[in-house]
Amino acid sequence: MIFQSPFPAVEIPNQPLTSFLFDHAAAYADKPALIDGPSGRTLTFGQLTGAIRLAAAGLAQRGFQKGDVFAIHLPNLPEYAVAFHAVAMLGGIVTTINPLYTPQELAHQLTDSGASYLLTLPMFLESVQKAAAESGQIKEIFVLGEAEGATPFAELLKSDGRPPAVRIDPRVDVVALPYSSGAGGLLKGVMLTHHNLVANITQCEHMEFDPGLELRQEDVVLGLLPFFHIFGMAVIMSWALRRGATVVTMPRFDMEMFLNLMQTHKITYAHLVPPLIFGLAKHPLVAKFDLSSLRVIVSGAAALSAELEGAVRDRLGVIVTQGYGLTEASPVTHFLSRQPTGKPKPGSIGVLVPNTECKIVDIDTQAALGVRQDGELWVRGPQIMKGYLNQPEATAAMVDSDGWLHTGDIGFCDEDGYFWIVDRLKELIKYKGFQVAPAELEEVLRGHSAVGDVAVIGAPDQEAGEVPKALVVRKGEVSADELIDFVAGKVAPHKKIRAVEFVAEIPRSASGNILRRQLKDREREKPM
Repeated sequence: MIFQSPFPAVEIPNQPLTSFLFDHAAAYADKPALIDGPSGRTLTFGQLTGAIRLAAAGLAQRGFQKGDVFAIHLPNLPEYAVAFHAVAMLGGIVTTINPLYTPQELAHQLTDSGASYLLTLPMFLESVQKAAAESGQIKEIFVLGEAEGATPFAELLKSDGRPPAVRIDPRVDVVALPYSSGAGGLLKGVMLTHHNLVANITQCEHMEFDPGLELRQEDVVLGLLPFFHIFGMAVIMSWALRRGATVVTMPRFDMEMFLNLMQTHKITYAHLVPPLIFGLAKHPLVAKFDLSSLRVIVSGAAALSAELEGAVRDRLGVIVTQGYGLTEASPVTHFLSRQPTGKPKPGSIGVLVPNTECKIVDIDTQAALGVRQDGELWVRGPQIMKGYLNQPEATAAMVDSDGWLHTGDIGFCDEDGYFWIVDRLKELIKYKGFQVAPAELEEVLRGHSAVGDVAVIGAPDQEAGEVPKALVVRKGEVSADELIDFVAGKVAPHKKIRAVEFVAEIPRSASGNILRRQLKDREREKPM
């Protein structure tokens, strides 16, 4: 059985991403587009589109051409959108990088993506220069502000503002290259075309919304979820600006700053992940702030329980909804945009967005299943990625010859066409909405002389959803704290091992694969 979207099919504009997002911006040129939350520094839509053209012309004058890769290594700041769309306007490719990556992690992405230009902050320059030296292919490093050994990004804005005309084929040309673990293993570059992103925004725009849920031009949207992540990149930095809403950026999370910015800027629409929603529902500091302007919370990146959804709704009196997607799907495939009359669906990820199909397949036989039968979700639509960069085998394993993206998530569809996620087939750990690949952490731990064998799993955690936990067979003297510190020095903060358990052996299949499901089942049986 193939499940269809309840919404009519929509025509996807055959436009490059940047022109699609800003083709109406002249009508509200004086309206704030992006506000740096902590400082209040503002770019209007007119200033934003003007800066994009200036930066594009400046990059072209420095030799940047169609197909070149530009790495953005920044927290959420207004200039992120300027750099992203300047590159997109020239037919370039933006690879977005977590600014907290270690030099080793950064070097891997720079090398794998083929990046030749990079934008960062002066505070990160030392790490960036180490990574750039290791990759050996970075032609120029730009910084916001000034730093020795780098070019001020402001230099690009001194151009004549007339970038060269570039022919972009939206269905073929890649515009964004975020990195994802996909169904597991090490990070891979996800090739998203202009058409993929334009399609997904168009799909989201053409859903039917319950009253008050739709994203409006007068909304003030919180830009906290990182723009290097597909959720922040596509849903906040793209869809919100397409709608003419104002985005208030927040470069790092701090609970008091988070609440203060929502109060000060009168945030009306907040895209969050479950751990942040948990804080809004439970943290005593929330009571000290006026959040009465907040109308809607949209949850994504990890499952939101019905209980937590109800708790934050009751405390703040807001509309709470959620969606589902993957980096490989640009990202949205399902969204809870409305409730069937008289049938609330707390905990559901919603229905299929327009132009999207879904199959629920048996995990063992891959036979298509029917209503209320648990299986792996397969999705198909115009938002599905072009493929993984330079990884045809991984691409074929993720997207089959009929165009079905194998999500690795287990769920079912109810009799009203609403979908529910119940488990995860793939091995990824979701820590506060971020992907953590067990294989990457296992590789790091095997580099320690006292580790004989290791398996990493996601241990249930009330606040984070899951935390990475290592099960270690020792071959020498070492403490849990020593191993935790060893890993922490080699990976980004969200990937840190949070717990270590020493075991006699790691269960493996006859072919040598870790029986991770068995280990996770054991972990779930323990009291939290």
